[in-house]
Amino acid sequence: MKISTLRYILFLSSLLLIVACSTKKNSFVGRNWHALNSKYNTLYNGDVALDKGIIEIKGEYSDNFWELLPVERMQIEEEAFLPGQKGKNANFERAETKAVKAIQKHSMNIEGKEKNMQMDEAHLLLGKARYYDKRYIPALEAFNYILYKYSNSDKIYEAKVWREKTNIRLENDALAVKNLQLLLKKKELKPQVEADANAILAQALINLEEKDSAIAPLKKAIATTRSKEERARYRFVLGQLYQSLKYNDSAYNSFQEVIDMKRKSPRMYVVQAHAKQAGLIDVTKDTLAFVEKYTKLLEDRENRPYLDALNHQVGLFYDKLKQKDKAVKHYNKSLKAGSTDSYLMASNFRNLAAIHFDKGKYVEAGKYYDSTLTKFSKKNREYFLIEKKRKNLDDVIKYEGIARKNDSVLNVMSLSNSDRISFYEDHIKKLKVRDSIQEALEKKKKEAEANKNNNIQDIVFDPKKTPTPGSGNIMLPPAFGNDKNSFYFYTPTTVAYGKVEFAKKWGKRTLKNNWRWVSQSEEIKTNDSDPVDKKPADTSSIVSEKYTTNYYLNQLPTNQVVLDSMAKERNLAYYQLGVIYKEKFFENQLAADRLETLLLNKPEERLILPAKYNLYKIYQAINPSKAEVYKADIISNYPNTRYAQILSGAISEENNLVQTPSEIYKTTYKQFENQEYVTALETIEKCLSQFSGDDLIPKFELLKASVTGKLKGLEEYKKAINYVALTYPDTPEARQADDILRVSIPRLEQMAITSDTTSVKWKVLYKAGKRDDVATKDLMDKIQKYIVEKQYDKFSVSYDVYNETESFVVVHGISSKEFSQYLIELLQEAKDYKIKTPATVISSENYSVIQVKKNYNEFIALKI
Repeated sequence: MKISTLRYILFLSSLLLIVACSTKKNSFVGRNWHALNSKYNTLYNGDVALDKGIIEIKGEYSDNFWELLPVERMQIEEEAFLPGQKGKNANFERAETKAVKAIQKHSMNIEGKEKNMQMDEAHLLLGKARYYDKRYIPALEAFNYILYKYSNSDKIYEAKVWREKTNIRLENDALAVKNLQLLLKKKELKPQVEADANAILAQALINLEEKDSAIAPLKKAIATTRSKEERARYRFVLGQLYQSLKYNDSAYNSFQEVIDMKRKSPRMYVVQAHAKQAGLIDVTKDTLAFVEKYTKLLEDRENRPYLDALNHQVGLFYDKLKQKDKAVKHYNKSLKAGSTDSYLMASNFRNLAAIHFDKGKYVEAGKYYDSTLTKFSKKNREYFLIEKKRKNLDDVIKYEGIARKNDSVLNVMSLSNSDRISFYEDHIKKLKVRDSIQEALEKKKKEAEANKNNNIQDIVFDPKKTPTPGSGNIMLPPAFGNDKNSFYFYTPTTVAYGKVEFAKKWGKRTLKNNWRWVSQSEEIKTNDSDPVDKKPADTSSIVSEKYTTNYYLNQLPTNQVVLDSMAKERNLAYYQLGVIYKEKFFENQLAADRLETLLLNKPEERLILPAKYNLYKIYQAINPSKAEVYKADIISNYPNTRYAQILSGAISEENNLVQTPSEIYKTTYKQFENQEYVTALETIEKCLSQFSGDDLIPKFELLKASVTGKLKGLEEYKKAINYVALTYPDTPEARQADDILRVSIPRLEQMAITSDTTSVKWKVLYKAGKRDDVATKDLMDKIQKYIVEKQYDKFSVSYDVYNETESFVVVHGISSKEFSQYLIELLQEAKDYKIKTPATVISSENYSVIQVKKNYNEFIALKI
């Protein structure tokens, strides 16, 4: 009886379970069974996976505090995910899988209505998983399904907020603003839903560049959110909004609210809020308060992960106070902190570069600019500005080096013999002191290294002290550890010591096979070939040579031509520096110093006027009274020049500079291509005077060389090209000029007039005047008409400039000398043409020669 009852109970339970598992029957048991199973099993695991994924992306996310922060912390990568593609975070994939499983197994869609009350949460989880997986279109579908299918759901407002978050990610900001403003009119919103809605409304307005309008919803989000992290972030973003709108007092107060949250706020917001406050006030007015505040911040153990940002702010503080050494110290500390903020590191390098530049340490400044460029993204606008500044610095380094070197030599040469000796004696005294200090330091290093090596031998190579297996772990010295950075050859002092010891034992050896024996045999042969006994060289005499005045005096140039060349080079360097500092670095005082120094050195006449005009322009900005002095000087002493006419008002400066050097170069080059050589040359001459010091001057000079060659021939072309190569070294134009001198000029020089009559290309030359002359136009029209009339399709006519005063009308395409002569006769005798202008027959090869070498008269004399 008991067994039958038990069987009956088991049968009924199984039947009840089967009925409950059905998703097609709308029963109380079925609804609740599926709701509980989906909530506490599938959806629970999905929510856990989603939370893990969110924590992971927040941990990986790195805020850029140099820009306005997004309201939501979510890393957005550049690559886009198409529908069907999988994201990178496995937790979101798991959350999506669980949401889909819950819908597939537990959805009770009966007669078009969902009976499982958990399905709205399943679709919400599905949308969130896709959203964080950056698949926004599928996410939008999930949120819209809730709004369409579950209009009575308690999650309806949350789903609407998530839909608008997705719209914002899809850049539908205007639509999101419209929908959110309607949503926020509802009175029944939960506090956190209202906070989220206001926060993303602020983000949409920020995206639409309506920052004023974003302030109010962001304040409401701060007031209603339950998350302390969100409250701190929203306050920080609010401070940034105020700062971008120039409401500095309000911004300062917002950042102070973040600071006042203390441990309730993530530490990064507190530290960055301090940094933002420092940028909003003039810290130099209350230096004591700033120093006390940042001393506490630097000493606080909680701030150790943020020493990079704190030291950077202290560096900026001392930079503003002109205490450059302290600024350098803190910038370096910021770099040593190992920051992950690439822009912060780039800022440190950039500021260090500027400090070294101001000190005249241009090589060091260049290195810091190089480091700056490694930290900037190439998409950053500042990257290109720094890159341009770095390239300009190459010119500064070059010209400063020339100026200092030549100045030093010329200054010494200007002294009397006794003064020169005294000068070098003083130098030798300083050199001896410096060398003695250096020797003492080297000696200490060698002794320390020797002691270190002895200790190593005692520990490692002493058999009595060699550890035996099982004797325990023994700490070896760093040089014998596993750290690759402590390997013998990675230690400069150890390597230097080894080199010295090798040289003592073996002397200088060449790198070759069997170096020990080869070197010794060569030494024996040398000794055998010399019958005189040789004593070892006295190395002390070589070392001490630099301590004699003759060592330096003998190196001084004595040829006046060399000294004059050095003076010209020095003066040009000072002029170039003045222009570079003025035009490219906007360092007016530095530019003025270099140009003033130039004028004191009695430069060439061509540099004086441009230097004075540049000084006038500089002093207009920094010293107007001095500008007037230079203005009066130019007008009175150079009245007929363009500069004087500009300053006196005879020529409008604006009209004078309507075209940039680049535009004028393009126009002039077109004139060159159109054979308007004389006009092009005149324009180039004006540009060389007007734009002296500009980057395009070498290009103008190279074009001038080509124009000169076309008008005056090969010899003048060679001189002009050589001038470019010597005057503008280390420029692309100079390298091009070198190639022309090395390759093209020798080939052109080998060209010569030949008497060969077997050429297959011939020309007929008619001497002509200017292109616009009536006679020239008439001649060309007649020849062109004749060619068309006779259907000589292979023939053509052109106007070719020969020199400044002579040109040719040339008939091309003739295949023999005989037909060329016959064509001349036809044109002379034809009834409608009657061309009486003397003509010359010439082969194409010889025509190239006379155009290159301008020896047409020589060709006529040869009667070829």
